[in-house]
Amino acid sequence: MFDEKKAERAVKFINNLKHTKGVWHGVPFDLLPWQDKIIRDIFGTVKEDGYRKYNTAYVEIPKKNGKSELAAAIALYLTCGDGEWGAEVYGCAADRQQASIVFDVAVDMVDQCPALKKRIKPILSQKRLVYMPTASFYQVLSAEAFTKHGLNVHGVIFDELHAQPNRQLYDVMTKGSGDARKQPLFFLITTAGTDRHSICWEVHQKADDIIRGKKHDPTFYPVIYGIEDSDDWTDEANWYKANPSLDHTIDIEKVRMAFISAKENPAEENLFRQLRLNQWVKQSVRWMPMHLWDKCSFEVNPEKLKGRECYGGLDLSSSIDITAFVLVFPPIPGDDKYYVLPYFWIPEENLDLRVRRDHVPYDIWKQQGYLQTTEGNVIHYGFIEKFIEELWKDYNIKEIAFDRWGAVQMTQNLEGAGFTVVPFGQGYKDMSPPTKELMKLTLEEKIAHGGHPVLSWMMDNIHVRTDPAGNIKPDKEKSTEKIDGAVALIMALDRAIRNEGSKFDLNEYSTEEMLDKLWG
Repeated sequence: MFDEKKAERAVKFINNLKHTKGVWHGVPFDLLPWQDKIIRDIFGTVKEDGYRKYNTAYVEIPKKNGKSELAAAIALYLTCGDGEWGAEVYGCAADRQQASIVFDVAVDMVDQCPALKKRIKPILSQKRLVYMPTASFYQVLSAEAFTKHGLNVHGVIFDELHAQPNRQLYDVMTKGSGDARKQPLFFLITTAGTDRHSICWEVHQKADDIIRGKKHDPTFYPVIYGIEDSDDWTDEANWYKANPSLDHTIDIEKVRMAFISAKENPAEENLFRQLRLNQWVKQSVRWMPMHLWDKCSFEVNPEKLKGRECYGGLDLSSSIDITAFVLVFPPIPGDDKYYVLPYFWIPEENLDLRVRRDHVPYDIWKQQGYLQTTEGNVIHYGFIEKFIEELWKDYNIKEIAFDRWGAVQMTQNLEGAGFTVVPFGQGYKDMSPPTKELMKLTLEEKIAHGGHPVLSWMMDNIHVRTDPAGNIKPDKEKSTEKIDGAVALIMALDRAIRNEGSKFDLNEYSTEEMLDKLWG
């Protein structure tokens, strides 16, 4: 149900405020169409009892679209204009400094509005604005979640949710804190992030599912401005799709200049995509375009691969880390695809700790059969050796490539069991050709990985290092999360291509040519 009077009341309140930044300072806050819709929808959509329908609003939008001004205006309305006696409105962010950005905008808005200025008492040392007629306040909170229990929340302004290091503060502020209020509002506003195992990604996914009709939550209001992974980020039409304030508060020429810089410097590309186009990207330097990798999620049937020749890649990493073993099956007549069978292990005792620490769903992957555990708190190499020997009964494993700096004893044991093991250097000379070939096969959709979630996660984690000659290699130090499976895949692919007399030349493609193929 829609209450036009309540919607109009909120809009008029905000229209009486003034902008606070740059050339816009002192200009009346006339809501842009996208802002007007959000305000009307949130404050005008009510239940049968007349109270607000939505208690959570999630707005994801690129920088410079005026999100801080909108958030500050909503904070002031919840404090002063919502008809709530003793309203407690809190500003939250990853740290107090970030949360203060919206608060400082609100302070400036109050200073420019005589009606509010004579009714609001600022306590700047506490980052608090007190609205005296209703004994309500708006206050900045720090990020220490354990101090926030017991709050009687009417409103929360959660700025840059993507920067939250964990979900503690979010859970404390949104789960039960507003139970004593008739219509609390949790207003979450953020740009896209980089961590797809964060609380922000979780909320983003929920919002996206609701927008697409996959989920239904009548209390949740989702707004996402950004481009899809499949959209052409170089197309200016998509810039307008992602930035509803473009040509209003954002100068198109400034976006063009940022784009030119991103094209000239690959290190800036992901920043442009994340901050200007609101795309969830992985790292500062992009290597594998995941929308292309996902196109290679062709079925991999282990039963149909029995008896076929294959090549293994073994990345033992450290005793407490993920161990990866990947089999690559070269093409056979009538089928031009390289089939991939990956296997992963972590120590059983560290599983729960790693889930909490890394914010990675290792426990779910284990339940689904995509990852295994070995007994104890370190990797049990003997268990893995036996596992590989069992695989040999089903698959004709011709060679196993391994990092020559890895666990020498295990490779000696495998050699003793009859396997052909090949030491594989991790420098440019050995890694560059198969790394480029993996990209080429992905572009041509000639690799089949079955959409394995652990392997896909690791592919998405890859950061590559480039030498002056244009050679590339995965960089474990720069890659923010685990890439063991990707490294094992690259090693196995190298052996498969070299030994099967592939028509592909591993040294054929340069980095520049690869980029041309990727981005046209």
